Amino acid sequence: RVAGSGVRVCLVDPDPEAYWPNNYGVWVDEFEAMGLEDCFEKVWDKACVYLDNSGEQKTLARPYARVDRARLKARLLRQCREGGVQFVQARAEGVDHGREGSTVACSDGTEVEGTLVVDATGHVRKLVEFDEVFDPGYQGAYGVMLEVESHPFDPDTMVFMDWRDDHLAGRPEVRRRNRELPTFLYVMPFSPTRIFVEETSLVARPAVPFDDLKQRLALRLQHLGVAYDPSRVEEEEYCLIPMGGALPAVPQRVLGIGGTAGMVHPSTGYMVARTLGAVPALADAIVDQLAGGEPALGSAPPAAEGEAAAALPDAMSSQVWARMWPVQRVRQREFFNLGMDILLSLNLEQTREFFRAFFSVSDFHWHGFLSARLSFSQLIVFGLSFFLKSSNKARANLLSTAVPGVLQLLWKLRATL
Repeated sequence: RVAGSGVRVCLVDPDPEAYWPNNYGVWVDEFEAMGLEDCFEKVWDKACVYLDNSGEQKTLARPYARVDRARLKARLLRQCREGGVQFVQARAEGVDHGREGSTVACSDGTEVEGTLVVDATGHVRKLVEFDEVFDPGYQGAYGVMLEVESHPFDPDTMVFMDWRDDHLAGRPEVRRRNRELPTFLYVMPFSPTRIFVEETSLVARPAVPFDDLKQRLALRLQHLGVAYDPSRVEEEEYCLIPMGGALPAVPQRVLGIGGTAGMVHPSTGYMVARTLGAVPALADAIVDQLAGGEPALGSAPPAAEGEAAAALPDAMSSQVWARMWPVQRVRQREFFNLGMDILLSLNLEQTREFFRAFFSVSDFHWHGFLSARLSFSQLIVFGLSFFLKSSNKARANLLSTAVPGVLQLLWKLRATL
């Protein structure tokens, strides 16, 4: 998008063609809104949630999809090449900011000069700077794609969350750990004999260890009667996602997108749709600041005098950051951080009560919360509705955990209210 406007763009990546290893699930409407519906590998017309051992199923009438990672990446790379993006196959090791631009030092000795630098290194956060301690919660997950003789899941329904723990009846120590730090099963059934299953810790600090997640998943599959040959495992995924925490120092010369810019949903761990949705705004802001074109990479910048030349890149990056994190988005993220802090405090029974109330609010509100589409005022309405839908026991717990968080939220946002 930026290159297509006439701006010279260079992408630094050690292996631009590398396969994306992680499993990406999205709500269908999120990708449809961006014209990416051709990047689905599989679509389920509905999803479901199991909250307790009663076996009662909560149906979510919202289509869900697994992203075709190869197709999505090929589409993005094709757009880059058609736009004339230059590639440097190396790692970005550091950046040096001069008066009129920045120079990125690469692992192969290459130096790339440009007016603006965007850090897309994800949770590595290679170039973006923080002025507060980064202390996130962590979503951890261990998953496998399996070929099996049979499984008990409906191929037409994606299992969004399964909080049942009857599979741990004979394992008191594991059950105790699960009640203190609960995990759920996430299932994508592709056919009667092919499934992706993942044991997920929604958020914890510190993270639930992978060995613990693997053990919990193995016990769950054994209880469900899902047997498989380890040699026929198609994919094995270890996923650790930092959630919440401080935003990057703003403004600063390096721009950010995705995980490095704090775009992971602090309450859910979702990021793919949010990041892809933010890219056009970032690109348009960059183009606006560069006025539709700039000199070729490595060439001398146009002549400018004194303070104006020195301030130009700083002013540009400040304007772009302001477009990426407007007040409304900052308020929204702090509300989501409050949600994360509440989830961090919950045991298994409290987590079940939390999601019983969550999926009882209107579709508009739970859809919007998960997809980061609600304004701050709408989030307030969501919070009130959530509280009213909660049980008396859950309300008492919310009052003890959320009230201090609300006061902290208001303090953080005092300058924006």
